[in-house]
Amino acid sequence: MDVTLTIDGHKVTVPAGTLLVEAARRIGIEIPVFCYHTKMAPVGMCRMCLVTVGMPVINPETGRPEVTEAGQPVIRWQPKPVTACTEPVREGMVVITDSAQVAADRKGILEFLLTSHPLDCPICDKGGECPLQDLTYRHGPGISRFDFASKHHAAKAYPLGDLIVLDQERCILCARCTRFQSELADDPVLGIENRGRDAMIVSYSDPVFDSHYSGNTTDICPVGALTTRDFRFRARPWELTPVAGVCNHCGVGCNIVLDTRRGHIARIMPRENEQVNEVWICDKGRFAHHFHASPQRLRVPLVRQGDRLVERSWDEALQHVATRLQEIRARYGAQAIGGIAGAHLPNEDLYLFQKLLRQVLGSPNVDYRVGLSAALEDDTASEVGVACGTDLGRVGRDTAILVLGSDLDEEAPILYLRVAGAARRGATLLNAGGRATKLDRHATHVLRYRYGSAVHLVLGLLNVVLHETK
Repeated sequence: MDVTLTIDGHKVTVPAGTLLVEAARRIGIEIPVFCYHTKMAPVGMCRMCLVTVGMPVINPETGRPEVTEAGQPVIRWQPKPVTACTEPVREGMVVITDSAQVAADRKGILEFLLTSHPLDCPICDKGGECPLQDLTYRHGPGISRFDFASKHHAAKAYPLGDLIVLDQERCILCARCTRFQSELADDPVLGIENRGRDAMIVSYSDPVFDSHYSGNTTDICPVGALTTRDFRFRARPWELTPVAGVCNHCGVGCNIVLDTRRGHIARIMPRENEQVNEVWICDKGRFAHHFHASPQRLRVPLVRQGDRLVERSWDEALQHVATRLQEIRARYGAQAIGGIAGAHLPNEDLYLFQKLLRQVLGSPNVDYRVGLSAALEDDTASEVGVACGTDLGRVGRDTAILVLGSDLDEEAPILYLRVAGAARRGATLLNAGGRATKLDRHATHVLRYRYGSAVHLVLGLLNVVLHETK
């Protein structure tokens, strides 16, 4: 069912249950927020999104809205502003987002936030892409009445984990980080301790901040309180050149942005794609790129000579491989040559690999699959599995998901977030494996089998399905 309301004189029709902040966004009206995030449940903590709301006065006798002499509906305004991030739309609602009272409220909220916020903008990693900066410029008081000497001081580089650093002075306690870890990552390892100006974000896990998704908290932090160790103080946002890419550390295919500076990767950020990874990436996708600069990485080919591996140029190494393949084909025939490509290679590399085997060497023996996936993939996986064209954003109610022999949280973390989210939206989730995994918390049914008998379990499930559908 749709609901029609008026926002700043503009009528808008949205589905029932839509929050005011989202309804306003649909018609290009931005209501400022700090604690609100589209992917998490609203909490109305920061009060930055205060708006004035009124409802038509309904005549109790006729059940119809009362009107003025000019034929306009009579509006009864709520005595106090409401938070647009927690207020659902209602039929006939009238909203004012730019009144003098609203402007004064926003100015007051920002002034309170800035009383304890340090003047770190010249050195803060968030500078240039900071919502607090932007909203202060648009809605803030412009001058502080607070004595600078009375600023609250706290730890400037508190190690929240091996990968994440917390600047306690900058934190505005929006709780985005703690809510992300509890609601979406299902790793409730962060919390808020103490009260008032002494409140701070802390980690309750051992090791600290024990989560595969910790880097996402730096993205959703609306200030520079949370930063990653590998990017901290390395560059300013305007110095970076963004390059779109796809993460290659697992089969999910998360969309990413490689922010480069002077030809080197400075950081990796998620690129929004609602069909695949939404706005998240796992810590492996975010931090594992450092392998390319590792001193242990091989930078030149090694060719075996007797019992030793000897460094050679690429031309020499490729010539050595070509010569050996030609010798094998000449002596045993093309059928003696086969190739198995890595399962994580992109389609372009797989195409070139099969062309080398089939066209250049004349061998039909080419594959890219290993393990159980080789037995179950083929047409069945393409038809009912997570294959090319799958829209993970549409998976939810009236969907059945079978996870077989995989610990998604370890092997494909972002797929874990999508599957767990689908289960929360009403999907039927069957988690089958040889041991307990984190996904069991969300599973409708948990199936256990002895290692090595996964195919038998699948055949048993298919047998039941076939008998029930007769």
